[in-house]
Amino acid sequence: MRESFLENSPYSGFLMPARFLLIDVSNSYTKVALADADQILQRKKIPTAALAPDALRKLVARWKFSRVILCSVVPACNAVVAASFDQPILQLTHRTNLGIGIDYPRPASIGADRLANAVGVTFLYGAPAVVVDFGTAVTFDVISPDRTYLGGVIAPGLEVMTDYLYDRTALLPRINLLEPVSAIGRTTRDAMLAGAIHGYRGLVREILEQIRAELAVKKIHVVATGGYAALIAARLPVLKTVNPDLTLEGLRLIALRNPVS
Repeated sequence: MRESFLENSPYSGFLMPARFLLIDVSNSYTKVALADADQILQRKKIPTAALAPDALRKLVARWKFSRVILCSVVPACNAVVAASFDQPILQLTHRTNLGIGIDYPRPASIGADRLANAVGVTFLYGAPAVVVDFGTAVTFDVISPDRTYLGGVIAPGLEVMTDYLYDRTALLPRINLLEPVSAIGRTTRDAMLAGAIHGYRGLVREILEQIRAELAVKKIHVVATGGYAALIAARLPVLKTVNPDLTLEGLRLIALRNPVS
């Protein structure tokens, strides 16, 4: 049974009518969502390269919200968000009240999206847990049995790898990622797909096995998120749970724990 995130929160015991604008700024895309205390209500996205105050305000023009919760891994965009809204903005950092511990030598260096993922997986699924986020990079974030963020793994993302091959070779094409027809590619394109999809499934499987061994636990919650999570998880039993909104859900939960003072 899911434990209540609102335990020890000032919102425990009554309904909170406020709505939040959740903003997740990543290197490729910026996701925005309208949420209330219980769920994400609507969601949109915009290329991060196109992020500007006018574009952001237009994107959410019909949404009504009282606060903005910002998770950003692109520092240059933080001022853009700040200039876009009059509502109070909570920018997620390691100093934010997360409801989980952090055991990391330099906590300020942890990406805000990774902290949001850690909160989301802990309170929606339980601990110990690992989040595998298929974004511009493939990241693994590890939460201990006592709900403490321990660190993780960073590997190149799938598009980073395939685009690198295209950029650095004369004959390899740029490809769209999808399920390969075979592990033995009969064309250059199929060979690249096999290397990317089967290769990343092997990478995920091995890293998760090493993490499980180091944690010395029998059961661990593994949740995949990010753009290519469903594709990789489709034939990888260790990724039984895919939640494309996990980062946004983490921001929603953080909003509840950090009311405006």
